[in-house]
Amino acid sequence: MIKLLKKLEPFIEEGLSGAASISACETLNANLKLGIEALGTGRIRAIWRSEDGCYHANESVKRLILAYFKTGKNEPFNISRLSDGFDCIQLRYKTGDELYLQQHGIRIVPGAIVREGAFLGKNTVMMPSFVNIGAYISEGTMVDTWATIGSCAQVGKRVHISGGVGIGGVLEPIGAQPVIIEDDVFIGARSEVAEGVIIRRGAVLSMGVYIGKSTPIVDAKTGKKWIGYIPENAVVVPGAIDVYGTGISTYAAVVKKYADDSTRSKLKLDDTFRGEARSL
Repeated sequence: MIKLLKKLEPFIEEGLSGAASISACETLNANLKLGIEALGTGRIRAIWRSEDGCYHANESVKRLILAYFKTGKNEPFNISRLSDGFDCIQLRYKTGDELYLQQHGIRIVPGAIVREGAFLGKNTVMMPSFVNIGAYISEGTMVDTWATIGSCAQVGKRVHISGGVGIGGVLEPIGAQPVIIEDDVFIGARSEVAEGVIIRRGAVLSMGVYIGKSTPIVDAKTGKKWIGYIPENAVVVPGAIDVYGTGISTYAAVVKKYADDSTRSKLKLDDTFRGEARSL
């Protein structure tokens, strides 16, 4: 990953500078496209994790995407007979990719849009939803109807993202770190996670939970507070707290309990919907 990004750095700099001529932009964009393709195959990612378990934003990836936007040429492309597009970013999967999708057990339901530079792992399911450039969707995850996965967001294995969920991106407004959803997380319908928040392994968000980097996260039993991340296995519901002791409450995400066997049995994923990897 480091070698490839280092090789692309001069092209990224040139693309962001805007100094390239129109004719040179085509060559420049072709070189930047190598990086976008690497994003789409998972060779490079928008985050990296250090030995202490902390996540770090890969600023070069965001700069690569911005340079690709800046040098790309808008052109028409067909999504279906009902909808066309006109943009400088094409779709990640097109006609001719059937063998790859079949071998990796990936399902993309009509109406789903996955932009180039996004990665889909084995046995992922995309209902009619939107996955933006730079996003990383790991193995066995389902993105349900009308959910949106923002640019560079990182989604772990066996995650269920319910209908209408919004996972924030980092390109506009430019954020310092992508949203990170760790493995085995369940996110309930119409919830929103943005501004680099981390949802730790096994957490459960009920319907309508909204979390940004300044949202108070409170344990209902102990009163313990967190900012910027949901702890492992926490079951979170919408709530409110009186922050200043004035009797006026503000929104908070409340940890009601921690997931147990009963919780897991209710949220168990159904492998019927996920295609096992096989060859044609």
